[in-house]
Amino acid sequence: MTVFLGIDGGGTGCRAALCDARGRLLGQGQGGAANINTDIEGAAASIRAATAQAIGDCGVDPRALVAVLGLAGGAMQGAVRQLRGLLPFARIRIVNDGITAARGALGNRDGVLAAMGTGSVFVRQRAGEVLQVGGRGFLMGDQGSGAVLGRSLLAQAMRAGDGLAPMTPLLQAMLDRHGGIEGIIEFGNRARPGDFARLAPEMLQGDPAAEAILQEAARDILQILTVLRDGQPLPVVFTGGLGPHYAARLADALPVQAPRGTALDGALAMARDLEGLPDA
Repeated sequence: MTVFLGIDGGGTGCRAALCDARGRLLGQGQGGAANINTDIEGAAASIRAATAQAIGDCGVDPRALVAVLGLAGGAMQGAVRQLRGLLPFARIRIVNDGITAARGALGNRDGVLAAMGTGSVFVRQRAGEVLQVGGRGFLMGDQGSGAVLGRSLLAQAMRAGDGLAPMTPLLQAMLDRHGGIEGIIEFGNRARPGDFARLAPEMLQGDPAAEAILQEAARDILQILTVLRDGQPLPVVFTGGLGPHYAARLADALPVQAPRGTALDGALAMARDLEGLPDA
């Protein structure tokens, strides 16, 4: 019996699921961060741990699994080649996590995905063709992502600390928490994307400085989605931890729909595609 593995891995954590040829779920597991743009060996360890947990008592040999991995950084081909050598699976396809998220959220239907988590990526699925933009990491892109929001918040806190921007309760809290401007700099020098992203939920409480950052992020996202929709009435689906926030914020400007499934559903469907099996 062929067993299929789906992986959804990002800057905060990694999830795994197993199914059989009929699409019947056999097990699920979790692991640590799996961003191959920042830590290939750490991502491999997280993937192996999540897979082992999903296998549990199933008795499945990891070397027999047919796997599709949707990972942050999955479009970086050098990292993909290195990761392949660290994993045992029989067949493996590695893609950016936006691709698996789009398949899960849209099924085989036309539409546009905005995956808004620690990072961000945008995918248009139309007439069987898939176009991805973004997903290039929070240093160079990832508009509206948790990591970019958190980084922007700390940058604004330092500006306020220098007297260059109005101080707000949240900005003062950031300065106090990190021990002032120097502490923020030290944090930024060692922080990973997930560390910045953990600040994002605090920005959703109505602080005026945070609101200004969120408004700018929403404008960026709307511009990206408008370009991807290309004048056509394509529905838009938001996923990820920040997805509901942006879906509500942009509901008047876009035809927002609920996702049909998860990124793990998408990864499993794509794994079954490797064997020529239809969606469950």
